[in-house]
Amino acid sequence: MRIGRLNHIGIATPDIEATRDTYAALYGADAATPVKDFPKLGVKVCFVSIENTELELLQPLGPDSPVNKFLEKNPKGGQHHMCFEVDDIIAARDAMRERGATVLGTGVPYIGAHGVPVIFVHPKDTHGVLVELMAKPEH
Repeated sequence: MRIGRLNHIGIATPDIEATRDTYAALYGADAATPVKDFPKLGVKVCFVSIENTELELLQPLGPDSPVNKFLEKNPKGGQHHMCFEVDDIIAARDAMRERGATVLGTGVPYIGAHGVPVIFVHPKDTHGVLVELMAKPEH
């Protein structure tokens, strides 16, 4: 199993609209999706398109959101994760486990904000970086 292209970089923020506006003003990143609530994931999400990838802006929906833990350590927000595409999410999960990495949660892929199955690899196994692997979206 090899990872595919970088799909997006996740950025946690306490204010999704302000963060989106900052990226537009500073970097000319003006193509953004509407902010959408994902109650099952515990976050609000907005994707900002730039030339070679997307930025996934994440704001907690409530106190139980997994993004809250990140913001407690980083109150102004910051890079939360990197996401790479894979051809087969189950094969990717199994390869991560075989290679000694910890897949977060139950290991059962779930539907992420792009509408495709995802898993996360624990940052302790990737030198402090939370890595999301997502099934390659159909284009």
